[in-house]
Amino acid sequence: MAVVSPEQRTEWTSLTDRLSAEYAGYDVTIEVLDPEVGDNQLVERLPFDSITYDHKDDVVVVAVGGNSQRYPVALRHLIYHPQEFVVDQNPEGAAIKVTDSTGTTTLISLLRRPDGDSGQRS
Repeated sequence: MAVVSPEQRTEWTSLTDRLSAEYAGYDVTIEVLDPEVGDNQLVERLPFDSITYDHKDDVVVVAVGGNSQRYPVALRHLIYHPQEFVVDQNPEGAAIKVTDSTGTTTLISLLRRPDGDSGQRS
């Protein structure tokens, strides 16, 4: 498990670039744990496109779909002012936990497709 603190923000861009390349073709599940509103599952097992960190706007962006006729629209989930970035890689994929400045936590699960399909359908 790698915990990347706010002091290491300069590494967040290269970390998210590596995750995007390594987990291309995986499925992604996104769940938001908000201390005021509660838990909310946003996405369940849709094609993962990318995860990026924009240091200028201080935002993590998770993109889903947008890579085939089956999933032609890219959905983006934005996490503003991240304070903690935790990555746990395992044989089936990776688990990412991003906590923002309000205490809201986003859980991102990258899961190997069960059928070995890359999700890149035309």
